[in-house]
Amino acid sequence: MSSGDGQFPFTAVVGQDDAKLALLLAAVDPRIGGVLLRGQKGSAKTTLARGVASLLQGPAPFIELPLGATEDRVVGTLDLAAALTGGEVRFRPGLLADADGGVLYVDEVNLLADHLVDVLLDVATSGVNRVEREGIAHAHQSHFVLVGSMNPEEGELRPQLLDRFGLAVDVAADLDPDRRAEAVARRLGFDADPVTFAERWGSEQGEIAARLATVSPARLPPELLRAVSMLCIELGAESLRADLVTCRAAAALAGLEGRVEATVDDVRRVAPLALAHRRRRQPFEQPGVHPDDVEQALDRATGRSEDEAEGTGSPDGDQTPDDDAGDAAARPPGHGPVSELGPGPERSPAAPGPPVRVAPLVAPRATGGAEGRRSPVTGSRGRLVSDRTPDGPVASVAVAATVGAAAARRASSPAVGGAPSGERLVEAGDVREAVRERRAGNLVVLAVDASGSMGAERRMEAAKTAVVSLLLDAYQRRDRVALVTFRGDGAEVVLRPTGSVEVAKARLSDLSTGGRTPLAAGITAALEVALAAARHDDGHQPLLVLVSDGRATAGPPGADPVAAAAEAASEVRRRRVPAVVVDAEDGPTRLGLGADLATAMGARHLAVANLSGGAITDAVRAHLP
Repeated sequence: MSSGDGQFPFTAVVGQDDAKLALLLAAVDPRIGGVLLRGQKGSAKTTLARGVASLLQGPAPFIELPLGATEDRVVGTLDLAAALTGGEVRFRPGLLADADGGVLYVDEVNLLADHLVDVLLDVATSGVNRVEREGIAHAHQSHFVLVGSMNPEEGELRPQLLDRFGLAVDVAADLDPDRRAEAVARRLGFDADPVTFAERWGSEQGEIAARLATVSPARLPPELLRAVSMLCIELGAESLRADLVTCRAAAALAGLEGRVEATVDDVRRVAPLALAHRRRRQPFEQPGVHPDDVEQALDRATGRSEDEAEGTGSPDGDQTPDDDAGDAAARPPGHGPVSELGPGPERSPAAPGPPVRVAPLVAPRATGGAEGRRSPVTGSRGRLVSDRTPDGPVASVAVAATVGAAAARRASSPAVGGAPSGERLVEAGDVREAVRERRAGNLVVLAVDASGSMGAERRMEAAKTAVVSLLLDAYQRRDRVALVTFRGDGAEVVLRPTGSVEVAKARLSDLSTGGRTPLAAGITAALEVALAAARHDDGHQPLLVLVSDGRATAGPPGADPVAAAAEAASEVRRRRVPAVVVDAEDGPTRLGLGADLATAMGARHLAVANLSGGAITDAVRAHLP
C-alpha cells in the first residue's frame, strides 16, 4: 500500500497505540459510532484520521467538515440548477454522500452546532442518510468512519453527545525524548522525500489494508454478552449504548486479528476505549478507566477468583494458556495479533472533590428548560426548521424554498421552453424567508471586588465557588461563565467566556486581593465582555453579576471615583444588559451603597448576609423569572 499521494503513512506514526486501535476497530465496523480523539493540538490527531482513510478500499474519500458548514451542505438539499433551468425538484447530495466509503473528519467537534453533531452520529451508526425537507424525500447509503477531534481546553462536548461517540481516546504528545526524536526524524524524512518514505512503510500499510478489506466482526457468544453487561454496570456506565459499543468493538478486534469468536480478553482490551468517556458524569471527574478496574470487574463478571486471575495467566499476563491455544487454532495463517496497538490508558490522577450542586442560573431573556437543555429561539442563525412568506425585510433567505417556488410558478406557466424573454427567473413573490432555530444559552459575567476592603478574601472564595458551580450546570448545557476582578488601579478579565472546567481550574487557582477599589473599571470591563457576546450573536444571553459592597476608592485620572462608578453603572442600564448586584457589605455600619448602585444599573439588588458561592447562585436564581 503506497502513500505516494502525499499522505503520511498511518503505520509510521510513533506511539498513539490506543488511537490507532480505535480507528481500526471503527474501520472494521462503522456501526461502532465513530471515534473521538481528545487532546491538544500537535498530537497527530489529523494525521491519524487521514492515515486510516489511506488504508480503506479505495481510493477512499477523506472528507473534512468545516465548522461553518450549513445543514444543507452536510445532509444535501434541493438541486438549485435543476430547479431553475428545468423546474425539476431533484436532490443534490451533501458531504455525507461524499464521505460514503471513506472517513468523515470533524476537527474541534466540540465547537460544532449540536444539531449537526446529532446528524453525523445518527448517520455514522445507521449507514443511511434520510432527508425530508423542502418538498424532498430522499434516502441514500452513507457508510463512513466518523472521526472527531477536540481540545478539552476549548470546551467540553455535552454528555448527551459524548455518550453517542462509540470510542474515545485521550491523545497526548509523547514525553519520552527518544520517541519524540524518532517522531521528528520520521516527519523530516517524509517531508524530504515522501515517495521513498512511503515505500519504506508500504509493506506494513499493505498488510493492514489487506486485512481491513476482507475482515468482518467475529461472533459474540451469549456468555460474553452477559459479562459485558455486568462489566458496564460495575464501572458505572449507565447508558445501554456502552454495552452495545463494547460488544461491537470486541467483535471487531477479534475479527481484525483473524479469530472467529470474541473472548473476554478482547473485551478487556477495548473496554477502556468504549467506557472511559461514559463514566464521567460531572465535569470535575477525571475521564478514563484503569485496566485494573476493568480486570477486577471482569473477574467478578466471569466468576473468577483473584487467585485464579493471578495464577492462570501466561507469563506476560495477557492470556491464559487455553485462551492462547484457542486463539491460535482459530486464527488463519498470516493473521497475528495487533500487538503494536497495546492496552488502555494509564491511571488518571484522583479527581478533586466536586463543587456543591446549585440551581442553574438563567438570564432573563433566556427561558429555562429541563436540565441539559435550552429553550429554542428563532432568529437568523441555527438549524433551518421551516420557511415562510416574508412580511417586511427578509433577514435570511431560504434559497431552496425560494427556488422551488420559482420553479413551481414557471412549471405552471403556459410558456414553452422556459420563461418568456425578459421574465426574471425569481420574482418577488417567490422569495421565502428562512425560519431558523437554535438553543439559547447564558453567559454569566461575574465582576468581583478584589480590593483590600474588609471581606475581600471571603468574596474571592465565594466567587471561585460560584464559577465552578455554574460550570457544573454549564457542562449539561451550552452556558458559559466569565470572571472579572478589579483591584488597585484597574480591572482584569481573569476568565474569558468558557464552558471548560479545565480552563477555569487553571485560571482560578491563584487570584490576588488587596489595594484600592476601582469600581468603575470593574463594571466597564464586565460590560465589555457581556456586549462582546451579544455582538458575536452566538446564542448566549449575557447576565452581569456584580459582587461588591458598592464602595469606590479609585477611578480614572482626574475623575471622582464615586461619580465614575455611577456613570459606568448607568451605561449598563443604557445598553440594556440584565444585571444583578450582590451586596457584599458587612459590618455594624452600613452605607447602603450597593442598593444605590443597583438602581443606577437597572439591576436587581440582593443583600446576602452570609456570602458564599452557593448563596450567590441560589440568591440570583431565586430573583429571576
